Amino acid sequence: MPKEMEVEENGLHVENFGSLHIYSEEEHDDEQDPQVENEEDDEVEEQEPVTLGFVEKPKSPNSLLRHFFPSKAGGVPAWLDPVDLPSERSRACGICGEPLQFLLQVYAPISEKESTFHRTLFVFMCPSMACLLQDQHEQWKRQPEKPSRSVKVFRCQLCRSNPFYSSEPPRFDGTDKPSKVGAELCCWCGTWKGDKVCSSCKSARYCSEKHQIMHWRSGHKVDCQRISCQSLVSSSSNSTTSSMKILGKVAGNTLWTEFEIVSEDECVFDTEASEDNNYSTSLVCNDQMDETVNSLLESFEGSDDKKSWASFQERISKAPEQVLRYCRHFKVLSGFQGKTIVAHVKWPPIRV
Repeated sequence: MPKEMEVEENGLHVENFGSLHIYSEEEHDDEQDPQVENEEDDEVEEQEPVTLGFVEKPKSPNSLLRHFFPSKAGGVPAWLDPVDLPSERSRACGICGEPLQFLLQVYAPISEKESTFHRTLFVFMCPSMACLLQDQHEQWKRQPEKPSRSVKVFRCQLCRSNPFYSSEPPRFDGTDKPSKVGAELCCWCGTWKGDKVCSSCKSARYCSEKHQIMHWRSGHKVDCQRISCQSLVSSSSNSTTSSMKILGKVAGNTLWTEFEIVSEDECVFDTEASEDNNYSTSLVCNDQMDETVNSLLESFEGSDDKKSWASFQERISKAPEQVLRYCRHFKVLSGFQGKTIVAHVKWPPIRV
């Protein structure tokens, strides 16, 4: 079963969804010796580099299918475990109760453990800016009684030997196929398990009442009548085939544009200064070196969050096109005190 992990988001812009920041809820130990902690952080950073993600158009329409274990953004998720999907409660926004929308997934196996031979992290968010802003407001409360989240992360992992995929790596020669068919998904979003069935045609499946209504209004009313009529004159197998042809692919038109996420170690950019001086969301321009950065940090002396945020912005300005920062050791990613960044997502194609 994919495991849900509590996340928080911050840094959203109402007019243009420029950045999404996902935080862990773990707090640093205030009583820990800062010098010892810094030494530990340096050691971890040397052992585990940060991986950056960049979006690009898929090489082919089929290159992001689940049996190729892709890292991707937008479109529909390529579920690692296509059968045991998150429950109805888990997949809903904790604020408005509507189904969350797929943002991105990262294939991040841990090879030294058999149980994590395959491992993928999935990020979902509510498309409502009102929910995102309320979520942000809720995070200002240190320990809310009933935390409600509009952004959620799920982790799924499989052993090398599993019911869904070959134990051998993909050949990419056109013969690769998954070993088992997955659960039937919602006809509208193509994301969540379709555990609700259209009462008329008995073929269209939905994850929620809202998606059923949206599909009906967008044209399923006509398709539903066609499927019902065909089922009266056709055998069961022929009827199923005809229904699939009529329903076609995912009907929803609100999915975000699909991209492949390609990765690169951050160390590659350590010696390369970015030439893009028009990076609008950076607090520190690329031509401002250490002296200016230090001056900026000193001006934020009264606010640890702002000071850390400036330091983080200076760091990501080395590769401004990055949409994702990933590392298993969350301290490596962070300059933040109190809360630590475990993922940084900046995705210009999204407009809310």
